[in-house]
Amino acid sequence: MVYGAIMNNESNEKTVVSIDDAIEAIGMGPFQRRVLWAAGLCFTADATEVMLLSFLSLTLQSEWGLTDMQTATMTACVFAGSIVGTLFFGFYGDHYGRRPAFLLACALISLFGLATAFATGYPSLVGVRFMVGFGVGGLVVPFDVFAEFLPTSHRGVKLLAIEYFWTAGSLMTPLFAYLTLETSWRIFVVLCAMPCLISGIMGICLVPESPRWLLSMGRHEEAKEILRSAASANGIDPDSLFHANVTLKDEQVESSNFLDLLSSKWKRSTLFLWGTWIGYAVGYYGTILAVTRIFDEDAMNDAQNDNGGTPHFNYQAIFISASAEILGLIVVIRTIDSLGRVPSQVMSYLFGGTLLFTLSILSTVTSNSAILMALSFFARAFEMMGSCVTWFPRQRYTQQKSEQRGMPPLMRWVGQVILQSISCWRKHVYGSCWINNACNSSFYCILCMPLARDERT
Repeated sequence: MVYGAIMNNESNEKTVVSIDDAIEAIGMGPFQRRVLWAAGLCFTADATEVMLLSFLSLTLQSEWGLTDMQTATMTACVFAGSIVGTLFFGFYGDHYGRRPAFLLACALISLFGLATAFATGYPSLVGVRFMVGFGVGGLVVPFDVFAEFLPTSHRGVKLLAIEYFWTAGSLMTPLFAYLTLETSWRIFVVLCAMPCLISGIMGICLVPESPRWLLSMGRHEEAKEILRSAASANGIDPDSLFHANVTLKDEQVESSNFLDLLSSKWKRSTLFLWGTWIGYAVGYYGTILAVTRIFDEDAMNDAQNDNGGTPHFNYQAIFISASAEILGLIVVIRTIDSLGRVPSQVMSYLFGGTLLFTLSILSTVTSNSAILMALSFFARAFEMMGSCVTWFPRQRYTQQKSEQRGMPPLMRWVGQVILQSISCWRKHVYGSCWINNACNSSFYCILCMPLARDERT
């Protein structure tokens, strides 16, 4: 499509424009940056609500005298809620709109995140954290919204930029813990709920409905008005771009359901992709869990001894490890186009898994904090690189239903449930957990090899 033809308002002929060409004509500008901030803060909320579990679980184990199984269940219930939430919001986003799903997910996380501060016992805490997880399962929808407003020519690296918000959440959580846990864990969980509350407010004010979804529902005029508004925000005259003779082409979405992913045509690719996401979840979150347990042995002992006080966390080590994600993200953004998706993931997960395994072994034979810190830093950097590319979608991403797009992230939560189950099987012996992390990371490389023959990037 030649974009000049769209702007030719002197012609009386009807011009039919595809949604991809229309968004490409709008270009990249302030409108997309506003959507990025609203959607990005959802990624920050995702990170804070997941990362806080490392601190909250040990704190409440000490304060409330919880068993190891209760502590693990408190964490697993968030991931179980996320599994249910991912299934629900995929369906909801396809049938009722991206924007309502976005705002509902933010409302649930904010409401039940704040309600966590008022939990009076273990049963109520498990209930509210399950609902937080349910809302977190819908945070893939803001990612969809941002992707659907991006021009195809900018979709690659710009989508990776949203990972900066995840890293911000990873750094904010230990900072919040350092500032508040000694005073009250209730203040800590309230602070962790703030990013999603802010994201929801920004979503109400700044994020319109996806014009791609509106077209799939036959609501052409509404889609056109949103595109006109986006063009105006980007400094383009909407009357010259979407004049009266411009008509948007119907958006064709394949009629399909979950079972179609397991048909003979897609079964092999689906299983490889799901295996990738499970391996990524076990590797990435296993690295975080490993660092917490290696550097916070005193906190774990405090929690298990039931001394009633706040465990003493090694905030410096945790913060330095989290900052490694900045390095990993910068490296992958600069190399993804030259290396390609598949090689980037293979190398990242292979090195990350190897470093994680080395860290776990050396932590049992040496107390040299400098060596352990360096290993944890680079292990997390490589795992971050791999996870960024795993999230990085193919060009056909926006042509799929939210229900289909949500299935790989669903496997992330399955991987986290598996990780929690493994970590609580053997008290005080974490070798099996770390070996499992490394094997999953390396096994991903094997899963990835057949895909490498089909696509380079």
